[in-house]
Amino acid sequence: MILRIVTAIVLSAALVCAANAERRQPAEKLNPKSVQPPPTPQSSAPSAQPGFVHSPWVKFCGRDKTDLQAKDVCLTVKEARLETGQFVAGAAVIERAGSEQKLLRVTLPLGMQLMPGVRMFVDGEAPRTGPYVLCLPNGCMADFEVNGDFIAKLKKGRELQLQGINVPGQLASYLLPLGDFAKAFEGPPTDPAQHDQELKRQRDERLRGPPK
Repeated sequence: MILRIVTAIVLSAALVCAANAERRQPAEKLNPKSVQPPPTPQSSAPSAQPGFVHSPWVKFCGRDKTDLQAKDVCLTVKEARLETGQFVAGAAVIERAGSEQKLLRVTLPLGMQLMPGVRMFVDGEAPRTGPYVLCLPNGCMADFEVNGDFIAKLKKGRELQLQGINVPGQLASYLLPLGDFAKAFEGPPTDPAQHDQELKRQRDERLRGPPK
C-alpha cells in the first residue's frame, strides 16, 4: 500500500494540485449544523480513537523515472487503519526538491459527501476547508497549500484532525497524532518496500493475537 501511495503521488505531479487548494471553501460551508467547533487544547495527550491503528509518521522520497527533468518529491505520511488493515484516513506533507512550496494532502475514506470538502486543523487552531481533487480506490484526497508556519505547528502540535461529512450527513472525524512528526520530517527517507513488510508483519501479529 505504501509503495502504491508513493508511486501515485510522484506520478500525479502532486504539487501542481496546489492551485486547486486556492479554490477551497470557507470553513463554515462544511455543514455548520453538524460540525462542532474545534476542540481547545486542554490536555497534553492526544485523544484516542478505539479500534484505529496508526502508522508512525514516516518519510519517503522518489521521482518520476519517465521524466528525465523530474526532481525528487518527498512526502512525510501517516495513516489510520482498522485493526483488520482497512484504510480509514491519512495525511502526507509533500515537498519537491528545490521548491519552497509544500502541500498537505489529506485522504478520507470513500463514502463521503464530495461537495462540502474536507476540513483540517491542528489542535485548537482555526480550521481550513478544501475541495476533493482526486479519488483512488482507497479514498478521496484534498490538497492544502501550506507554509513554514504550518509545518512548525505540525512539529509542535498534539494531533492533526481531519473532518468530512458522510453520506447520511453526519460529521466524521479522524485524529492523527503528531508526536513523531518532527523526527520523521527532518530525518532521512525510509525504504518503502521494507516499511511495507514491517507493517504487514505487525498487522499479521495483531490478527493472530497473543500467543496461547
